[in-house]
Amino acid sequence: MSLSSSGKPAGFVTGFDENFYLAAYPDVAAAVQSGRFASGREHYERYGLREGRTGSASPTAAWHAAASRNLVAHVAGRAFTTAADWSHPATTSAPPAVTGNALAGFFAARRSGRGIWKWQHYFEIYERHFARFRGQPVNVLEIGVYSGGSLEMWRDYFGPQARLHGVDIEPACKAYEGDGVKIMIGDQTDRNFWRDFRTEVPALDIVIDDGGHLYDQQRVTLEELLPHVRPGGVYLCEDIHGEDNAFAAYATGLAAMLSAGEVTGNSDDPDRRLVCRTSPFQASIRSVSFYPQVVAIEKLLAPVAELVAPKRGTQWQPFLH
Repeated sequence: MSLSSSGKPAGFVTGFDENFYLAAYPDVAAAVQSGRFASGREHYERYGLREGRTGSASPTAAWHAAASRNLVAHVAGRAFTTAADWSHPATTSAPPAVTGNALAGFFAARRSGRGIWKWQHYFEIYERHFARFRGQPVNVLEIGVYSGGSLEMWRDYFGPQARLHGVDIEPACKAYEGDGVKIMIGDQTDRNFWRDFRTEVPALDIVIDDGGHLYDQQRVTLEELLPHVRPGGVYLCEDIHGEDNAFAAYATGLAAMLSAGEVTGNSDDPDRRLVCRTSPFQASIRSVSFYPQVVAIEKLLAPVAELVAPKRGTQWQPFLH
């Protein structure tokens, strides 16, 4: 988990509202007035997200937040109005180790040498999406090189045939370049940097965005690199923190696009009873998966032109044809 600096536009696409934020949080307004922060947005990105503060009064965002809370309450089998109403048994113990997980084992054994900083629950997610690539001549990109230890972890996991690429904004990270490891220095919000990157680096099988963790960094990187991921590849973005996280909202919109498209019926053709022509996004994306603090996007091995729902059998209830 490394942090990058970058130029930032005026507001989040999801509607960060400077005036709302300063009015809602007088302590932030006072800190901005005193010069401690250049703007409310600076505070929001550096501290507010992690503190659970809300970036706007958008009715749409508020409605979705309320709806999701109600669903969580229903699943939990209890009624509540805020997250604070939940009672959780106190625990300070670490989560159980993931048995047989090579990445978790490598991380647990790292007591010296180049540093690795990961949330423990990530290793099960990595295994789910990356296991099929082990021992293959894959192209892997990690954004956020930091202290170089995770590049050693990926080498150990994917094997000697893997070609590893690292991107970081800090020039010092160039020191971790070596046999089978290429390091490029650049700002992940810079589309020109990614244009040059794509001309130098072959199509990727795996992208791991552990870079700056700000919305614009994550969004621009996804937009520039998802088309550069091979069919069957995986794009994983981690450290997506906060209930009001803008990139989580952006990824939710992508997930909704998987259900887009007009469905047509063919009552005379049971093999094509329902047909949906795919959008360009549906044609190439297999799944958008959400985990705590992580989004993983998997691409299809081959384009899918349509989704079809055949009917099979001869005995049917009369109320639906």
